[in-house]
Amino acid sequence: QVQLVEAGGGLVQPGGSLRLSCAASGSFLSIDVMGWYRQAPGKQRELVAAVTNGGTTNYADSVKGRFTISRDNAKNTVYLQMNSLKPEDTAVYYCNAQIATILWNDYWGQGTQVTVSS
Repeated sequence: QVQLVEAGGGLVQPGGSLRLSCAASGSFLSIDVMGWYRQAPGKQRELVAAVTNGGTTNYADSVKGRFTISRDNAKNTVYLQMNSLKPEDTAVYYCNAQIATILWNDYWGQGTQVTVSS
């Protein structure tokens, strides 16, 4: 049973920082792309950032220069360092990973709330 377990959300003031982490556990062969999505109330889920197992990254325009995605392949963990947070970053953040067991499948974490407010 493959699981993605997230940690690190919370309440932060505008301009502050948070670091999210997401660890994959269970029995699997390989992990390809790992990424973070977010969903604000009344909005569709959107890609925030993604990183391949080779280290190639991709960011939403709205977070470029403020957020940094990284991964530790030895720990099967992906991180999202969020700096200069804005109220519009408030959302539930979901970890996503493409993981191979017998077949390749998409897996999602349970979501972690990030609230940016004074």
